[in-house]
Amino acid sequence: MSSSSSSFSLFQSTTFPSAPCPSNALLFHNNPNYIPFKPTFKHSFNSKTLHLSKPITVPFALTESDSPKSLEPDLQTLLQKVADSFYLPSDYFSQLPGDLRLDLNDAAFDLSNGPVIDECGVEVGEALLNLSRAWELADTSTSYTLASKLPSLVNSLTDSAKSACGRRLVAAGRRFQSMGQYGQGELQKIAKAMDAAGRLLSASSISATTEEQPKTETRMFKFGELQVEVTSDKANIGVAIGFVFGILSWQIAQGIQSVPESSLEYANDNALLLAKSLRGALLAIFYSSTILSVFTTIGLFLLGRQLKSEGK
Repeated sequence: MSSSSSSFSLFQSTTFPSAPCPSNALLFHNNPNYIPFKPTFKHSFNSKTLHLSKPITVPFALTESDSPKSLEPDLQTLLQKVADSFYLPSDYFSQLPGDLRLDLNDAAFDLSNGPVIDECGVEVGEALLNLSRAWELADTSTSYTLASKLPSLVNSLTDSAKSACGRRLVAAGRRFQSMGQYGQGELQKIAKAMDAAGRLLSASSISATTEEQPKTETRMFKFGELQVEVTSDKANIGVAIGFVFGILSWQIAQGIQSVPESSLEYANDNALLLAKSLRGALLAIFYSSTILSVFTTIGLFLLGRQLKSEGK
């Protein structure tokens, strides 16, 4: 350096290989998205200038997904994450505190409560039952082994079985979530994995159900333990029975009323008073039966027409 007023220019050139590697050639071949970029930077610091002059070509490529479904999580992948979340030390569950062991038992109950085999199928139902028993026994190794079978069994599930299995996984996952942070957060990983897999199972079964044709709704008449299916023909039979019962009630009421009170002869006044009271009670019963029969007959007639129109 001779003086402070002297200036110099520094030229820096950037070289690129004349021929790109084969992988890049495949990626950017015939790609119109090249941006020719020729920057020039000038920086003044203590009367020194810095010039960078070099045409730079910045290649880039935009890739699109083949299908929107590729972004959706795979059911087997989520179930495999459930299995991987149980890859823990063999004494992990047995070393849990007492309150967390109780939560683990609650999770086992939510997973296998009710007719699990009828709802989830034989294979998946037995796997869930055995998994819940492993939780109750705090057997970590068996839990991992049984959970690893779930991804291979998911293809055998029907739509209703997927929904039932998904609800059980979500319920059990909530129990693990309620355990809070313990150790390195293993319980929360189990909770998130089970919740995600359970929600996807339920969603897949719901989407498949909406594509099915709606089934005809069956109406049931319940009286205590008695259950009778209500159809148009049975409603018409009820109309006929109600009509006949109404006529009989009306005729009996008319027959009782046709007997004058003056023709009643009894030994004393108390007996006469009792006979008049009985006569009034019978009239009220049979007239009420007649009115009820009329309303029942009309209601069954309208119900029969409605059921007949729905069946067409």
